[in-house]
Amino acid sequence: MTQLPETEKWLSLSAAAKELGVHHTTLRRWADNGEIPVMLTPGGHRRFSTAVISQFSQQHLNLSATSIETTWADQALVQTRQEIVVQKNQPWLTSFDDAARSQYRILGQQLLGLTMQYLSDENGGEILAEAANIGHKYGDIGLQAGLPLTEALEASMFFRDMLMETALQLPENTRIKPDANIRLLRRVNTLLNTVQLAIAEVYDVSSSDSLSGA
Repeated sequence: MTQLPETEKWLSLSAAAKELGVHHTTLRRWADNGEIPVMLTPGGHRRFSTAVISQFSQQHLNLSATSIETTWADQALVQTRQEIVVQKNQPWLTSFDDAARSQYRILGQQLLGLTMQYLSDENGGEILAEAANIGHKYGDIGLQAGLPLTEALEASMFFRDMLMETALQLPENTRIKPDANIRLLRRVNTLLNTVQLAIAEVYDVSSSDSLSGA
């Protein structure tokens, strides 16, 4: 379209996201997936009708566990991408070659998806087992890169910090109730503890093998 109807009141992406109580990346994804009507300005900017936002809020924005998880994942991904630029000179990052960084990135994506599954699964035993498997792979990459255990754990702690800090910020940025956020924090913490223990286990086994072969 070339011009927005003057009979409607329109909100920018950030203003509409604030009105709904979600992160702007969440609203952008909803719009791009066709889940909420959106209009484009001649310059390509998204604009949302105030009437549509009000209706969408009433009909669809009953923040269930799934919407909490999605909001958290969207924000965690954005924050991780921003922070990794700041951390680019850290030893745990510079020690990786391109192949190792690619593996680490893939594992991070898998872990984020696995965490979302765990948040919506009341039991989650099999998911924790898969989290341990990812931790073992993190440990293997660290060993191959010659990282000491402290730096291997620091790499995983970076990702952990991003997830936890995002969860802590959710009540400020959304309409999530504190008790729902406490549950999210506990679940994230449990899963990431499993990952870090698995990393340490890989190094422990490697050390034991070295001693037995000496």
